[in-house]
Amino acid sequence: MNFLEWMAVLGVLLLILALASAYLRWLPVTTSLIYLGFGLLIGQLGIGLWEMNFIQIAGWMVHLTEIAVLVSLFVSGLKLRMPLRHPAWKSAYVLAGPVMLACIAGVALFCHYLLGLSWGISVLIGAILAPTDPVLASLVQVNNSRDSDHLRYGLSGEAGFNDGTAFPFVVFGLLLIEQGTLATGWVGEWAVHRVLWAVPAGLVFGYLLGKLIGKLAINLRARYADTSISPNDSLALALIALAYVGAELIGAWGFLAVFAAGLGLRHAEISVAKRSETPSEELIAHAVPHLAEGGLVPRELPLESGSIAEPKVAAGVMMGDILTFGGQLERSLEVLLVTMLGVLVSVHWDWRAVPLALALFLLIRPLSVWLLMPRSYLDRTQRLTAGWFGIRGIGSLYYLSYAVTHGLLPDEADDLIQLVISVVVLSIIVHGLSTQPLLRRYERSRGQAPTNHV
Repeated sequence: MNFLEWMAVLGVLLLILALASAYLRWLPVTTSLIYLGFGLLIGQLGIGLWEMNFIQIAGWMVHLTEIAVLVSLFVSGLKLRMPLRHPAWKSAYVLAGPVMLACIAGVALFCHYLLGLSWGISVLIGAILAPTDPVLASLVQVNNSRDSDHLRYGLSGEAGFNDGTAFPFVVFGLLLIEQGTLATGWVGEWAVHRVLWAVPAGLVFGYLLGKLIGKLAINLRARYADTSISPNDSLALALIALAYVGAELIGAWGFLAVFAAGLGLRHAEISVAKRSETPSEELIAHAVPHLAEGGLVPRELPLESGSIAEPKVAAGVMMGDILTFGGQLERSLEVLLVTMLGVLVSVHWDWRAVPLALALFLLIRPLSVWLLMPRSYLDRTQRLTAGWFGIRGIGSLYYLSYAVTHGLLPDEADDLIQLVISVVVLSIIVHGLSTQPLLRRYERSRGQAPTNHV
């Protein structure tokens, strides 16, 4: 499939989505399922317009998926407005920590004892499939700046944290494959450098960078009463790049730094709003778009003459601009990558993924949440819902690309590619069909106004 053919396919898909948006919003499925179906249609299982092997594209796929995850992590951080000590954060810490570790262990045990894979490959598959996806999980994340629902907040925080906290275990799996056995030497070095230093260093560096640059940008915009269209999209891209590069230079995890940079930028807005006599919710509710699965719908901020000179208004405008830009970029990358996933599964489907996916979706993840999540953090209904919403997607594709490009043998790579791609596809199908009905049911049980999930 040459460049012109690919452009034609992508153009047709985007045109269909644009013209049919009024109908798609009422379908009981997520748009990611539509992208996947389109990929299957043009792939080997469909009309055979496009066929590709993952090994052949892994070299550039690792960078494309990395960009998608970085953008999504930054946007995820921007959505989280509650103070870090707010009770809503507690469930996020548990989901991204103990629950994710339990999922890695559960998947590794299943792969080793039931699928007969080596411990190294089993741990690697567990680390790749354990984290929930920040790109495809946008539907179950916080809806707007006033949303403090503990379930949605926990899932939003989990999607931001665990794509970075899973990385050390991807590296651990690769090292275990290379070394062949556990040894105190390399395990100790891994624990010190990849966990004890890289995780907190990435979070602290990114948060401080985001908050510092955020305060500087807000004050500059307010000081010069910048009522023109300011380059807030450039500010977002700059923060993503600087947080990622800076973290890598100090040996920290770049994914965590980018998520924390978005969080720090949002908390710079909060610190400005706290100094305002007007409640921050009244200001930011207009500037920050409402989250929807298909993207972000901007709400205009009614600016009076000279009002942009007030830091609280400048902060609101900046947040609205960046969230809108980030949401649009995130959605565009999702269209491309999920369509490619539909093509890839035509070549790499593996029936062994069916029992693995069922075990992960129905047993490992739900049981981990149920046993490890304190009842004071989430109630019974919320724990059951959180246990089901473990969506796998673009993040797993990035880790797969990373692993394949870091020295795996052909047989090892084949098992890894087939199982991961197949499980991710099954997750998009199963969660794509069930997420909207379950989320609406949850909202009704809480007496919340149903969100128009499109």
